[in-house]
Amino acid sequence: MQGLSASLVLIAALAVVAPIAVRLLDPVVKVPIVVFEIVLGILLGPSLLGWIESTPFTDTLADFGLAMLFFVAGNEIDFTAIRGRPIKRASAGWVISLAAGVGAGFVLAPSPEAAVIIGVALCSTALGTLLPIIRDAGESTSPIGTAVAALGAVGEFGPLIAISLFFTGKQVGMASVVLLGFVLLTGVAIFFASKARHTLFHAQVTRTLHTSSQFAMRSIMLVLSSLVVLSMVLGLDMLLGAFAAGVLWQVTIARAPEADRRVIETKIDAVAFGFLVPIFFIDTGIDFDLGALTSSPAILALVPLFLVLLLVIRGLPSLLAAPRGSTRAQKRAILLFGATGLPIIVAVTTIGREQGFITSGFSSALVGAGMLSVLLFPLVALMQLQRKAATAPAAARRSDPSPQAQQKHDGDLPPSGASGSDT
Repeated sequence: MQGLSASLVLIAALAVVAPIAVRLLDPVVKVPIVVFEIVLGILLGPSLLGWIESTPFTDTLADFGLAMLFFVAGNEIDFTAIRGRPIKRASAGWVISLAAGVGAGFVLAPSPEAAVIIGVALCSTALGTLLPIIRDAGESTSPIGTAVAALGAVGEFGPLIAISLFFTGKQVGMASVVLLGFVLLTGVAIFFASKARHTLFHAQVTRTLHTSSQFAMRSIMLVLSSLVVLSMVLGLDMLLGAFAAGVLWQVTIARAPEADRRVIETKIDAVAFGFLVPIFFIDTGIDFDLGALTSSPAILALVPLFLVLLLVIRGLPSLLAAPRGSTRAQKRAILLFGATGLPIIVAVTTIGREQGFITSGFSSALVGAGMLSVLLFPLVALMQLQRKAATAPAAARRSDPSPQAQQKHDGDLPPSGASGSDT
């Protein structure tokens, strides 16, 4: 009990320290907060200082955090924006990534199961991690933001399908039948939710939005827990249920008053990113086996190798989803965003390690590459987008010969009537 109490307090402290560290470094470099959360977990965990240990309770909270991360991803995807070309081309790119990832897995691993584990890890995109970054950068509704949302939707949903098919302990045929049943059931629920007006439901949400009843948040927890438990009972990965719950909630609340929806989104962010999600990332750092990673130079060398493979196997096919007319800088940004992966990597390598398909060293190397991708790729991608934004005004001025544009370009130059030659 004493160990649990100390771990809970220290995890809460790390969750507070992480945003402060982000703020302090912000003038120098923009580092995603999840990187600090993971690194702080490693620092205080058994791998280094040993001040925090994983307990069944903290692991359960971390599982809730991972489920909430996928719920937020399902809830925030704008399916009307990504339908058509974005989702089709993102899906085609993901199929290429999966095939290439499994092929690379066969080269690196001695068994088909390990090859599939590596392939699924390398074809994932961390939508739940990227969405806050894209949103904070003001790119949510831009063509680039739409492309990243399509890539992330496929890059999280596709691996969840693969995990449910190959790592549930069932034969692939039976697993396919169960998966199809789950998809049909949730699809029917989403269809009817999209057609109903939910007048009484929305009225109850409005009445309790600022009271202790909090009907909306309680409904969210009911939807989330129900679909997570259903997926687990069917032998599927729980994250599939969490993702589907996010989509179902988005459809259910779509016709509520806009002001109410904004308040609910704020509350979801508070529960997810203020409580549960940080615990997941800190716990990921606590469980990270640094000793296994540094046990041999060969295992350590896998980290940069997997990082390069993420760029090649996941990043390059992501270019298929680039909007028409994208500049080279924008394409580089899409490549980097598409290659950013971590939550699926953590989930699938945990399954592989627990079932004996891959070693702790392989698992740590994949997770380490995922952490580096979250640290480096979005940062460089945002730099590419900022470079494009900085050059756009100059390009516009060059293409616009109007006197107004020239005057704006000249800045502080005085008008011709006030030149020095008049004196």
